[in-house]
Amino acid sequence: QVQLVESGGGLVQAGGSLRLSCAASGRTFSSYSMGWFRQAPGKEREFVATINRSDGSTFYATSVKGRFAISRDNAKNTVYLQMNSLKPEDTAVYYCAARGGGPESRLRQSYNYWGQGTQVTVSS
Repeated sequence: QVQLVESGGGLVQAGGSLRLSCAASGRTFSSYSMGWFRQAPGKEREFVATINRSDGSTFYATSVKGRFAISRDNAKNTVYLQMNSLKPEDTAVYYCAARGGGPESRLRQSYNYWGQGTQVTVSS
């Protein structure tokens, strides 16, 4: 069982930056591949970024590639999402997710555990 708690969301102007954090409970954090997803009002939850549990390899949605960076600190049981050059279309609730026993994945159904989400609002 893994519990995930996101933080770091807020209101920022277009072009600004935010860093989201996701703190995980438990002693087996390093065995989970992690992902970030987001959901805007009236839209489906969509993939943003993922990081492998062992070799740290990453994969990004085309819409955020080059602007966002996912990283993890296994000693702190935390995964991060650094978001730069934010745009109004990045406005959404951002969710952290954990996937046990597998590599990084962009598929929502691959993830076993989800956080409650943190709101990111980008003003124009």
